[in-house]
Amino acid sequence: MEKYIEKFIRYLEIEKNYSAHTILNYRLDLEDFYKYIGEVDIGKIDYLALRKYLAVLKEKSLGNRSIGRHLSTLRSFFRFLTREGLVKNNPILILSSPKLDKHLPQFMTEEETAKLIESAFAKSDHDEMGLRDRAILETFYSCGIRISELVGLSQQDIDFIGGIVKVFGKGKKERVVPIGEAAISTIRKYLDKRIKQSEAVFLNKHGKRITTRGVRGIVDKYIKIAGIKQGISPHTLRHSFATHLLNRGADLRTVQELLGHANLSTTQIYTHLTTERLKSVYDKAHPHA
Repeated sequence: MEKYIEKFIRYLEIEKNYSAHTILNYRLDLEDFYKYIGEVDIGKIDYLALRKYLAVLKEKSLGNRSIGRHLSTLRSFFRFLTREGLVKNNPILILSSPKLDKHLPQFMTEEETAKLIESAFAKSDHDEMGLRDRAILETFYSCGIRISELVGLSQQDIDFIGGIVKVFGKGKKERVVPIGEAAISTIRKYLDKRIKQSEAVFLNKHGKRITTRGVRGIVDKYIKIAGIKQGISPHTLRHSFATHLLNRGADLRTVQELLGHANLSTTQIYTHLTTERLKSVYDKAHPHA
């Protein structure tokens, strides 16, 4: 079993070019399955064995979304084994995934977003770290990028004149996104004020490229200062970016490209957000609602 897992992991690294984070999740899911199934002939793993594993996952009180992720990993694994001729029959083909509850991503209103960004204005013009924090918030909202994409930004990735940023998303896929003048201006001020020279755009207090943990701490700090509702994260700014664009008339395909979603279905979740907003406005405003 172990050798087959390693073959699959190498396939994800070399042929699929998945990110280290994604590959780690696949590995953890497969190691969990290996602990359950033990040293057995891979060709003898059948539908019944997989059903029993599904029951074990449910006994662990995992949610449907987590169980669905485990099954998705196993689907990819057995599909790979079947295609490579390592097993004759794919035992997971007829196993259905648990039904997922509809989960709408949380987003802020335009007013809340402005309040969050403005909360970093007070000392930013005189303080390097304040300028950095303000630039991080502006860049998140201006570009709608993921936290991993933000911490990975280097100065050569930003075209300050053209107003575009080159980012490397999931699966190390490169895409180009616009960046607004407010974000560009703040990044310029931060870089001019910064003492430590580095190719990285955003640095921590030790002069090293900032980490995702560091960015989360910064966002949490200004959420408290701004007095905004709890549950806001760096990803909430990405959700807000997409929702505000759609609310102001952007088409779904454009938002898909900006977010770097491989499938339009992933982006369509934001149409539910805008629909809920329309229903809310209707209920409040229509006499017979």
